[in-house]
Amino acid sequence: MTIDFNPLYPKLVNLILDTVFVVDESGQIVFVSEACWQLLGYSPAEMIGTPILNYIHSEDRERTLNAARRVMSGRSHTDFENRYLHKDGHAVHILWSARWSEEDRLRIAVARDVTALRRADQTRNALYRISEAAHEAETLRALCDGVYSIIGELFPESDLYLGFHQASSGRLNLPDWRTKNGWIDWQVTPDSALAEVFGSGKALLASRDPAREGLGLRHDTGSGVANWLAVPLVSQETVLGVLVIEHSSATVEYDEADQSLLAFVATQVATVVERKRAEEHLRFLAHHDGLTGLTNRSLFYDRLETALRSANRNEGRLALLYLDVNDFKQINDTMGHEAGDQLLIEMAQRLRDCTRDADTVARMGGDEFTVLLTDVHGRDSVENAMAKIREILTLPVALGGATVRVSCSIGSAMYPEDGDTASQLVSKADSAMYASKRQL
Repeated sequence: MTIDFNPLYPKLVNLILDTVFVVDESGQIVFVSEACWQLLGYSPAEMIGTPILNYIHSEDRERTLNAARRVMSGRSHTDFENRYLHKDGHAVHILWSARWSEEDRLRIAVARDVTALRRADQTRNALYRISEAAHEAETLRALCDGVYSIIGELFPESDLYLGFHQASSGRLNLPDWRTKNGWIDWQVTPDSALAEVFGSGKALLASRDPAREGLGLRHDTGSGVANWLAVPLVSQETVLGVLVIEHSSATVEYDEADQSLLAFVATQVATVVERKRAEEHLRFLAHHDGLTGLTNRSLFYDRLETALRSANRNEGRLALLYLDVNDFKQINDTMGHEAGDQLLIEMAQRLRDCTRDADTVARMGGDEFTVLLTDVHGRDSVENAMAKIREILTLPVALGGATVRVSCSIGSAMYPEDGDTASQLVSKADSAMYASKRQL
C-alpha cells in the first residue's frame, strides 16, 4: 500500500518540539511551526509575513545576517547560536541548524532553545570569576568592582546596587560606581521593597520605583511589573547586605530563573564578603591596638619613618609628642582594670578628636601614647597643640558611676631641631615627658 505523506507534513512539522522556520531570500518569514509559541511567545499568525530581523537581539543582528548570507551561498549551518527576544522582552538563546533550498529560494532552519544551558554556563563562570575576584581583590571595594563586572555580564541591561548593611544605623554602604574608591550612604526607607528584603531575609521580585532608584515598590503599591529584583547577602543567618538589579523599562520583567541565578551569585558573594571582612579585620589588628583601635607601635614607627623621608625631601618639619596618663595605676588599683580600660578608650577617642586626619595617634603600651604631627610651622604651633590636648584630656570622665579627672604629662621633639631619626625623636620626646612628670 502506498501512503501519501504530503498531507501529513504540516502535522509532523508541528509535532517537532524544536521550532521550524522558513524564510525567503528577502528575510520575510513565510512559515513557522507552532513551537514558536513556546520559544518566543508569538503565534505563527503573528510571525508569518514579518521580517525575521524584528525578533533578533540588536547586538546579534550583524553576525546573524552574515551567517544567513553564508547559508544562502550553499554552506549549511549546524551550530550557529544567537539571541532572540521573547514577546515579554527577555532574551532567548537559540542554537540553529539551517540550510538553503536553491530550488525554492528559501532558507529552512530548526531552532532549539538553549537558554537553560547558557544559564548553567553563566552560573559556573560566575562562581569561578567570583572566586578569582576574591583571590585577587585586596579590599572590599576591589571585590565589589569585580562583582559589578560579573553581574553586568549576566544582566547587561540592568542597573546594579550592591549594599552592605550597617546594623547600628540601619543604613547601607554602597560603592559609588562613578568613582574609583568612593562609597554612598543610603537610608533604607520602611515603605520600600528593599526594607521588606532586610526584614524577611528573603529574595523579592517587585516593581521598580521610578522616584527612588534601587529601593523598589512594595507589592501593594507596585504596578505589577517585576522589573526590580533583590536578593539578600546572608552568612550564618545574618543579613550582611543586598544585591539589587532593576530595569528602567516596564516591558522587561525578571522571572524565577533570574532570581535563582542572582541568589546563587549572592550566596557566593556573601561567603567571600564575610571572608574578606575577616581578612581586613585581621590586617587591622596586626597594625592597631586591640583595646583602643589606635595605631600600634609597629605601624607608628612605619609612619614616622615615612614622614621623616617626606620631610627630608621637602625640607619640611614635624613634631613628635609622647604622653602618658598621670596616676593611672591608682585608678586601676582603686576602681579596677575594667575602669582603667574604659579610661584608656576615652583618652584615645579624645586624642583622635583633637588632632587632624593627617596626624597619627598611637598607643605605645600601657597608658603611654604618641602623636605624630606633620607639616608643623614652628615650636609655637606644637605648644598650642600640646595645650589643646592637655585641656581636652583633663575634662571629667565618667567611670563606673563616678566622675574622675585625670591629667597627663607630655614631652615633645621636633624634626630637624631635636633629631633626624625616628629613634632620636622618640628618645627625646620620651625624656621630655618624664621630665615633665617629675615636676608634678
